[in-house]
Amino acid sequence: MTVHPGIFKSYDIRGVYGKEIFDETGAAVGKAFAKVLQPMTVVVGRDARVSSPALHDALIQGLTSVGVNIVDVGMVSTDMYYFACAIKKLPGIMITASHSPKEYNGFKMVRQIPYLLSGDEGIGDIKKVIESDASPPTAKTPGKVETWQVMPEFIQKMLSLVDTAKLKPMKILCDTANGMVGPTLTELLKHIPQIQMIPMYFEPDGTFPNHAGDPLMAENRKELQERVPKEHADLGFAFDPDGDRFFCIDKTGRFVSSDFLTALLAQYFLKKHAGSAIIYDIRASHAVPDLIKKAGGKPLYERVGHAYIKKRMKDENAVFGGEVTGHYYFTDFFYCDSGIAPMLFLMDLLSGSTQTLDQMLDELEKTYFISGEINTKGVDAKAVFERIEKTYAPQAKKIIRIDGITMEMDDWHFNVRASNTEPLVRLNLEATSAKLMENKRDEVLAVIRQK
Repeated sequence: MTVHPGIFKSYDIRGVYGKEIFDETGAAVGKAFAKVLQPMTVVVGRDARVSSPALHDALIQGLTSVGVNIVDVGMVSTDMYYFACAIKKLPGIMITASHSPKEYNGFKMVRQIPYLLSGDEGIGDIKKVIESDASPPTAKTPGKVETWQVMPEFIQKMLSLVDTAKLKPMKILCDTANGMVGPTLTELLKHIPQIQMIPMYFEPDGTFPNHAGDPLMAENRKELQERVPKEHADLGFAFDPDGDRFFCIDKTGRFVSSDFLTALLAQYFLKKHAGSAIIYDIRASHAVPDLIKKAGGKPLYERVGHAYIKKRMKDENAVFGGEVTGHYYFTDFFYCDSGIAPMLFLMDLLSGSTQTLDQMLDELEKTYFISGEINTKGVDAKAVFERIEKTYAPQAKKIIRIDGITMEMDDWHFNVRASNTEPLVRLNLEATSAKLMENKRDEVLAVIRQK
């Protein structure tokens, strides 16, 4: 079968529905997954995208046609899907394109929790099976489908993560971007009556009618940032459409960098798990390893991507991991990422502190000056890396090449990498002063964008 080669990414299969991914792609992925993993039973879930029901049906048809049984968890968040795979001890396929635009869809595949299929660990094999028409033969007896309403058990798992009775009363605005988290939050917070939740866009709608799904984009969180101080809320929380990422706004309306939230949560977990390893991604602020060391932990950096972070966490028996894109991973949640879990842990952290989040953030922002992730389209990544090496290698104290290029100088550092999901080159830079950060940011961008 001929498939668009660009849909096979580093840690999922993803593309534009109707142009790069079709219903028959779903059936082909199901059959190839059966060939590569040879499972008896597979968990299948989907998000709320318009194309997800059709891909869901095609995927199940492909799997059952070759004799694989299905546990269909229906329309769920990604963390609920991970929970189902973990509880059932089964591989799984989730139909989702996470925070990509509404035209996209794809497949996020679990081998065995916490391990996901990635480009060189399974996805490449699935690509070969599909392209060579090497799928298994049609079974004499098709697989059976059972359904499982997983939300009640998932909510009980979330409630077990912290002592909810000890959470302070808080007023919180929650923007779930018409994705998968709204219905779950509604049910979850019935069990935590001291939390006053003001919902924003809780109805799942795959057309994303109110704003696009990625909370990292400033325009998508603008309304939340305006409403938090206006409505005298303590915090604002934002989730991406499939519910595996979490973002926070402090009471002043300021966006909390995921670097800083990783650092604060790391300290929280190290109070409970002294000396533990913490995994963070290569792009992160030095606040992360600095605060981990200060709290007596073991900071370990890893390349970007959930498949890599989860594997490293399991290998190192790390209690917690964080990425600057808002993915947070927990030993207490099968080494997986979740949107709701970090919300609960953050509320627990703040309930046990004499400081508010904005006060914690003020302290960090006096020391660490972060550019945020800056994307550049239309450049050749290989040529960019060559220019970066030539320009900065002679002055670098340390060079790391596990994911793009990371260079450490005396009072600033940066990472330049090609995106795994889009045709972009991404820059993350940090310095010890705002002026130095701005100067070096503009300087490195000029090298990246040089024609």
